Amino acid sequence: MKIGILTIGNELTTGRIQDANSAFIAASVNTLGWQVVLTMAVGDDDDAINKGLNYILTLSDAVIVTGGLGPTTDDITTSAIAKAYGLDLYTDEKILQEIKARFEKYRIEWTPNNAKQAMFPSGARPIYNPTGTAWGFALKREGKLIAVIPGVPSEVKRMFPEGVIPLLRELEPDAREFVLSRTIKLFGLSEAKADQTITELKLEIPGISIGFYPRFPENHIVLTSRGPLVENVRKNLAEAESRVTGALRKYIFGYDDETLDGKVASLLTEQKKTLAVAESCTGGLITDRLTNIPGSSLYLERGVITYSNESKVQLLGVPAETIETFGAVSEETALLMAEGVRKLSGTDIGIAVTGIAGPTGGTESKPVGTVYIALSDGKKSVCRHFYFRWERRRIKEISAQWALEILRRHLVEEMSHG
Repeated sequence: MKIGILTIGNELTTGRIQDANSAFIAASVNTLGWQVVLTMAVGDDDDAINKGLNYILTLSDAVIVTGGLGPTTDDITTSAIAKAYGLDLYTDEKILQEIKARFEKYRIEWTPNNAKQAMFPSGARPIYNPTGTAWGFALKREGKLIAVIPGVPSEVKRMFPEGVIPLLRELEPDAREFVLSRTIKLFGLSEAKADQTITELKLEIPGISIGFYPRFPENHIVLTSRGPLVENVRKNLAEAESRVTGALRKYIFGYDDETLDGKVASLLTEQKKTLAVAESCTGGLITDRLTNIPGSSLYLERGVITYSNESKVQLLGVPAETIETFGAVSEETALLMAEGVRKLSGTDIGIAVTGIAGPTGGTESKPVGTVYIALSDGKKSVCRHFYFRWERRRIKEISAQWALEILRRHLVEEMSHG
């Protein structure tokens, strides 16, 4: 099945925000064995929406539309699509009451323009929104599907798999092949090196295709297996996964929907170990990611942001002489930060990061991007030195990622020894 994506909004065509929805939808479509033939962005304009929609439909079996379903005057997607096909608009009273109830539940003031979010073209099939207030809708035109959902990425990530994919499946009830996929998530290995490793495996397995998807700072490999017999599809996918996993095991932290944060949380919980974090250049990113996981209070005792030299001395017990001699960004300081936060909190593990995120502050011996990450468990302390080449935000993000990966590898090693 061929699918097109149309994103709508002046904020996209003027560059005020980046389009995250197309990437998410395209990746989801690909893993299901379908093909995205075109993505297009248009502004909040009736004519642009009409022409964009019609053009995509000439190339595809279905089009996924995102954006322009809110209550403001520039949210014109619903009316533009109705106008394009000569359809009247109607208000679904039941949905309107559900939207009002959600406003009341979250104590949000109701204004009359919010009723616009319960309006649909005649003949449209509403698509439930589990997280926001604007419902989506679907239309059929000459056997082709038009599925329209809001443009908020968090809403797309719920509505597309839960509300749109079932509609897409209805388009091909008599599919002649089965499709299964597996996403293997890597960190610490470049996309080029991963590709080279897999190429050397010579995976000549019937019906298997391989896709590489960079998701900074991670790299994802998607194995897709297709064929007329589901038993063979499963067998071939399992064989491909086994061979890829065998070659890249060191760098694999998870599969499919697993995250590095969640993997670390599971290992800490399973081993009943507690953790404290001391952060300098990452400014709380590590702690933020750990607390994104429900139940993090079981293992995370505290996170301390010791940004200044004084805070490293006062809160973590790092001797001022160490900082004066070796610098705040050094292996010696990082190790003492990890040991200090572990002793301060009484946890099983302490982890610390200190670095120069830039764009200023670097020297010839310690350029911008220099980062030290240390871990202490009371029996031993280790520290890794990195030099990252990106801009400030990415340096912070990859430093937090490496801190969690170092922690994951430590916990895996402890589990294998225990």
